[in-house]
Amino acid sequence: MTEIGIGLGSNMGDKAQQILTAVHELKIAGHVFDLSLSSLYRTAPWGNLDQDWFVNACAVAKTDLSAEALLAEVQRIEIKMGRTRVVHWGPRSIDIDILFYGDTRVETPNLTVPHAELLNRAFVLVPLLELKPDLKLGGRPVREALARLDATDILPIAHSAVAKAI
Repeated sequence: MTEIGIGLGSNMGDKAQQILTAVHELKIAGHVFDLSLSSLYRTAPWGNLDQDWFVNACAVAKTDLSAEALLAEVQRIEIKMGRTRVVHWGPRSIDIDILFYGDTRVETPNLTVPHAELLNRAFVLVPLLELKPDLKLGGRPVREALARLDATDILPIAHSAVAKAI
């Protein structure tokens, strides 16, 4: 079993419910175990700023899949949930990113782990550090990366269904 970090985001439809549905799909697929979900956060768009705000969260879990097989599984879930890749960093019903895969570095044409932009995205680091406050990647404390970023527009939101999802 390998510990994994997953980033989740949505800015279409019932954004919070999209996150909870993705978590449910990860759990019922049968290869993700002991999943812990962060709080949900309202965040500004990143990259392409001309779109609606997001709900973001992170999960930490264990998997028996290889990194590439886990990527295939999260992409299957994204497609099942209506994700289309039309505009780079554009609106999405769901986005599921593999943030880390144990201590393993993966560099393939389809997958880079740890996630290439992880340390530049406060909307990922805030919920991730909620779950793993002492996380280090490549020997570097992730908290140091967050200290360099502006996290003022990352606001926790209340959602009663979160407790039912985990």
